Amino acid sequence: MTNLILRPAGETNSSQIHELIHLVGINPTGLDWKRFIIAVNDGDEVIACGQIKPHGEEVRELASIAVRPEYRGQGLARRIIESLLADAERPLYLMCRSHMGPLYEKFGFRTLAYEAMPRYFKRITKLAGLADVLMRSGDSLLVMKLE
Repeated sequence: MTNLILRPAGETNSSQIHELIHLVGINPTGLDWKRFIIAVNDGDEVIACGQIKPHGEEVRELASIAVRPEYRGQGLARRIIESLLADAERPLYLMCRSHMGPLYEKFGFRTLAYEAMPRYFKRITKLAGLADVLMRSGDSLLVMKLE
């Protein structure tokens, strides 16, 4: 594995975070570099990232977990998640594709029934359900919670 450093993002990393999020094809909204933990390689290239994103005063989301494809399988997502969870207030929510659920269960997250979701996640779930019908991806959206 390349030597890497795990650290809070700086303003100069903002464009690389945006590029990585777009590269891996996850939700590009709410990307504020001040909330991100990043992994950088020897060339100071952002190779992995994640954030805790607030939704109002009460709801926080583990979000934007991304790893450059050529660095996958080296435990970077796990390290980013562990770093973010270490200081995060509970409860903490996340949204992911259903095939990613088992990864987040390892950290203690549990899938929520629609009725138990905060309003923000209910809205997104409805939109994702419509998009899934239109796209026929076969992968659904999970909302999970860590107490």
